[in-house]
Amino acid sequence: MKVLIVGGGGREHAITWAVAKSKRVEKIYAAPGNAGIAEFAECVDISVMDAEKLVAFAKEKEIDFVIVAPDDPLAAGVADAFLDAGIKTFGPRKNAAIIEASKAFSKDLMKKYNIPCAASETFDSAEAALEYLKTSKIPVVLKADGLALGKGVLICNTFEEAEEGIKTIMLDKKFGDAGNKVVIEEFMTGREVSVLCFSDGTTILPMTSAQDHKRAGDNDTGLNTGGMGTFSPSPFYTDEIAKFCEENVYKPTIAAMKAEGREFKGVLFVGLMLTPDGPKVLEYNARFGDPEAQVVIPRLKNDIIDVMEACADGTLDKVNLEFADNAAVCVMLASDGYPLSYQKGFEIRGLDNFKGKDGYYVFHSGTKFSDGKVVTNGGRVIGVTAIGADLVSARKNAYEATEWIDFDNKYMRHDIGKAIDEQ
Repeated sequence: MKVLIVGGGGREHAITWAVAKSKRVEKIYAAPGNAGIAEFAECVDISVMDAEKLVAFAKEKEIDFVIVAPDDPLAAGVADAFLDAGIKTFGPRKNAAIIEASKAFSKDLMKKYNIPCAASETFDSAEAALEYLKTSKIPVVLKADGLALGKGVLICNTFEEAEEGIKTIMLDKKFGDAGNKVVIEEFMTGREVSVLCFSDGTTILPMTSAQDHKRAGDNDTGLNTGGMGTFSPSPFYTDEIAKFCEENVYKPTIAAMKAEGREFKGVLFVGLMLTPDGPKVLEYNARFGDPEAQVVIPRLKNDIIDVMEACADGTLDKVNLEFADNAAVCVMLASDGYPLSYQKGFEIRGLDNFKGKDGYYVFHSGTKFSDGKVVTNGGRVIGVTAIGADLVSARKNAYEATEWIDFDNKYMRHDIGKAIDEQ
């Protein structure tokens, strides 16, 4: 089987690594890929948003299976382009990817189908949003409606912060057209948990749980980022909570999408808040999380191609999804200054230290080749993932492994998975 993976970040590196393990796969292409993905795949310089070129390439190379991994191309209908060309594809169509692409849509869906979530209202006028704020309980959460690279959520601890947030999103258009609408949401307290689920449009199979750390600084300080590290499984996501979520969140969401004529095939990412009143949905994503994929995929026991193909074929009910009885922790090595401004192009040293070391992985997020060397090419550079018998040992292993890699401007949080130690 020939496989094309669309994307070029840490999530795509983790997917490519898993696909390369499949005995069914003879050749992998990645568009555009990165320096890490190049170990397993032939990288081709085609933008993830160029559906026409991607489909033409897939036809030329007689690709059997396509995996569209990032949010932007899914929201833009790149999966549709492959499917309409008769090429088997993993990833939801545009009309289903809207569950991530529009927070207003997802909030309306949850309200309509009684899926537990935070109370909220949506506004397309800054004036109306500001008026509503006067009646809102502070702290409050503001969400840009559209895709904003994981940065379009503002937690406002004062009325003045919220007022400024509305201005930033809707008037200053910091997140572009994503801020044409804003969702004002109640602030929920509790543990956050991410659960990624495979779906074929009818059947939904939850994967093992994970927890991301979004803030740039230690102790959850600083700006929101695309994710500074993660661990799996979450000790706070008990069997009882999992059962509740399956019956009240996961199954109803997939059924609701089907009822709306938006059959969802691919990975549904459910961000949960474990509140004192029970689990509630924080957000949906229409793809593997990044960096959640870097801790969930290494623990998957199944051949990932078998599972993805079952999602595409509508035969997921025949799959027995299994995960190893271990734990994983991923620490992101970033460029100092991320997510605002940072320098790129620094040589990354020590990558060879991971060769032959079982249970240790480096997943490239923002890297490229330059003059035969691997250099930094983004804010989040590399995810260092380590496996352990339990979360405490996985965390210890991951932090030890971060010392094996170095580059100028290297920055990381030092408290990823700290909650584990507090258990």
